Amino acid sequence: MTTDTRLDVHPIGPDPGTRRGSTLEAVGVSAWFGDRKVLDRVSLTMSAGQVTALIGPSGCGKSTFLRILNRMHELVPSAALAGEVRLDGTDIYDESQRITGTRRRVGMVFQKPNPFPAMTIADNVLAGLRLTGTKVSRGHRDDVVEECLTRAGLWQEVKDRLKSRGGALSGGQQQRLCIARSLAVRPDVLLMDEPCSALDPTSTRRIEETIAVLSQEVTIVIVTHNMQQAARVSQDCAFFLAEARQPGHIVESGPTKKIFSTPDDPRTSDYINGRFG
Repeated sequence: MTTDTRLDVHPIGPDPGTRRGSTLEAVGVSAWFGDRKVLDRVSLTMSAGQVTALIGPSGCGKSTFLRILNRMHELVPSAALAGEVRLDGTDIYDESQRITGTRRRVGMVFQKPNPFPAMTIADNVLAGLRLTGTKVSRGHRDDVVEECLTRAGLWQEVKDRLKSRGGALSGGQQQRLCIARSLAVRPDVLLMDEPCSALDPTSTRRIEETIAVLSQEVTIVIVTHNMQQAARVSQDCAFFLAEARQPGHIVESGPTKKIFSTPDDPRTSDYINGRFG
């Protein structure tokens, strides 16, 4: 009863705007699939309340790194990992840390929108709570749905058809519905793996607007091949590269404006300016 009372007051955690996400830090992270090493000693700080863009050519380990940040890498039977990933200073791979707790705090939005097509729009949002075992009182469910769809920039478009199937939405709307689903458990960090790659320019603009709003509340890490998008949405940037003698690693990282205007490494300049990749 005590838990239900607390949930009635704050159904899914602190109110939006009371915090600016959590700091996520990778320290000497290396990763393997079987005998193949795909990441080599990657260290990167993703600051609280900032958007960090991960850029680099295909096959350099960006998506693998992103999945390591919320413990999805270990779902692959042949996967192995070294190093630490610290969420507000605590290693998420420490034996004391539960995987469900990590995924509640570190959400993921995938490249291809993946709503539950047969579920209603409202139930898609609430599914994020059910999947993580987060309880919310029946009287607050409508509030949760409206809040999360509003934060994802979708409420005005769907508020009169919440009982329609999520699979009937357009691609861009489906992606924002997936963002709303991730937001339902109030994560501290939101990971996005090329969230706009399958979308038209109008939908892409709306997703970018949503990212700008959400970054005021959560830490966002986004993988993108679109250099213009990385420059538009992020404050920090990390350039990944895989080379003949070294698996995926970070060539350089820092403020996005500096990386795009005066990078320290000529390989960064070559990639940003389209000379390879």
